[in-house]
Amino acid sequence: MVQAQSIPKPRRSDATRAAILSAARERFAADGYERATIRAIAAQAEIDPAMVMRYYGSKEGLFAAAARFDLRLPDLQAVPRERLGATLVRHFLDVWENDETFFVLLRAAVTHPSAAERMKAIFQSQVLPALAAASPDRSSFPTRAGLVSSQLLGLALCRYVLRLPTVLALDREQIIRHVGPVLQGYLTGTLEPAPGA
Repeated sequence: MVQAQSIPKPRRSDATRAAILSAARERFAADGYERATIRAIAAQAEIDPAMVMRYYGSKEGLFAAAARFDLRLPDLQAVPRERLGATLVRHFLDVWENDETFFVLLRAAVTHPSAAERMKAIFQSQVLPALAAASPDRSSFPTRAGLVSSQLLGLALCRYVLRLPTVLALDREQIIRHVGPVLQGYLTGTLEPAPGA
């Protein structure tokens, strides 16, 4: 007789950490880094504030854990060259609309140096390597990546944080049609040399 293997039960500490991180993301997104408090996060997670400090050590440590974010970028080498811009816009819209972590980070990055550094690190470690495959030449790559990042972050800020009515009024396909060619130009078009270059 084959004995059924028992499935390990999740530890209570795992559930507590998950509750803290969920509450932290909501509070950081709603209140911003400066106004979100350990006490408010603990109250939302229905635990003692001392437990938050026990697991994460400080508000900054908690923010770093809450702001871990994987963009899950597609392999751009597998994308037809003429579809790179549209593919990136569509992917980022999917990510933004299905994961609140990005907005926690984006909102906090506007006013808090640690959050800004975290955002830069995500783009440095995830976006730059993905875009490198699409760049026609290494010398222009930093400029191209910077322009793509500025466009994507500006779109996210205007649509999801500032919620500008004219940007909110656009549906997904309109955004892809309008922004995709801009990113395409940044990625594969001819760039003018910088003044004095």
